[in-house]
Amino acid sequence: MKQKIFIAIIAILVSNLSISQVSKIQLQAAGLTCSMCSKAVFKSISAIAFVKDVKADIKTSSYTIQLKDENVWDFDAFKNAVEGAGFSVAKLSADVNFTNVKIEKDAHLKYSGKTFHFLNGNNQTLNGVYTVNIVDKDFVTSKEFKTNSKLTLMKCYDTGKMESCCSKSSTNNSSNRIYHLILKN
Repeated sequence: MKQKIFIAIIAILVSNLSISQVSKIQLQAAGLTCSMCSKAVFKSISAIAFVKDVKADIKTSSYTIQLKDENVWDFDAFKNAVEGAGFSVAKLSADVNFTNVKIEKDAHLKYSGKTFHFLNGNNQTLNGVYTVNIVDKDFVTSKEFKTNSKLTLMKCYDTGKMESCCSKSSTNNSSNRIYHLILKN
């Protein structure tokens, strides 16, 4: 009997590990003037190792990106890919699957191996898929970055890394990346 319970627990844990925390990315690029520009960004994004599929909308300079199920992802890889093609990111949003995650306004959260800093949120618990906008420098326009800076007093928003304002733990140091998010839904 104990062995069956143990096997059931292991099966549940393994099945949860195979579910990607981020399944879809919406990215809008800035500075594109022609279809060749769009194709260059498309090829650059498609070359990211954890990208499964990319669909481009030339009219809006936007890309819908599906990720592989390995649950390994990095928002900075998208920024770097777009910049490597010679352009910049105007907007990046992600569909993130949260399971019983409590968020607080203007607070940090370790989740899926990353550190998130929610600039909004009302001490709520997230269950299910939520869309978040990444609002760090180089992920939004300068005007939007300045507007969002009014939502926090923490210096980490300016740098995107742990600062003296951030609570330190044995796994956090000043070189750790923090993604600043606005919860959309």
